[in-house]
Amino acid sequence: MKKFYGLAVFVLLLAPSMFAQEHYTEGPIWRVTLIRVKPTHMDDYLTMLRQSTKSVYEESKKQGSIIDYKVFLKETKNNPEDWDICIAVEYKNHAALDGLAAKGESIRDKILGGKAPAQQLTEKRAEVREIISSELLQEIFLK
Repeated sequence: MKKFYGLAVFVLLLAPSMFAQEHYTEGPIWRVTLIRVKPTHMDDYLTMLRQSTKSVYEESKKQGSIIDYKVFLKETKNNPEDWDICIAVEYKNHAALDGLAAKGESIRDKILGGKAPAQQLTEKRAEVREIISSELLQEIFLK
C-alpha cells in the first residue's frame, strides 16, 4: 500500500511538467530589461549604449557568456510612465547564469578599463534613465 501512495505522490508531483512538455519544448533563457529614458536624454543614452554596452555584449558573445542580445525601441506610449527601450539578452540555459556576475565583471573591466570607469558610467546612466523592470523569461517552442 505504501508503494501505491509513493507512486501516486510521484505522479502528482510530475503531472504539471508532463502536461507542459506535451505542449512545448524549452528554449533559451532571456533577461529582459525595460528602461524609461528621462526626457531630452534619449540621444545621450543611445550614445552610451553604442559606445560601451554594445562592446560588452559583443565580447560576451565572443566568449560564449551570452548567445545574443537585442535592443528594442518602443514606438507607442500608453502613459508618460511607460518604458522607452527594451534590452533583451539571450542565454543558452539556466546553467549559463552560473558565475555570470564574475564573467560579466571581467569582460566589463576589460572593455571599459577597470572598475572605476565602469562605476562612472553607471552613475551617468542613472542620471539619464530609470529601469522599470528586469525579468528572466524562459523561451518555449510550441509543438
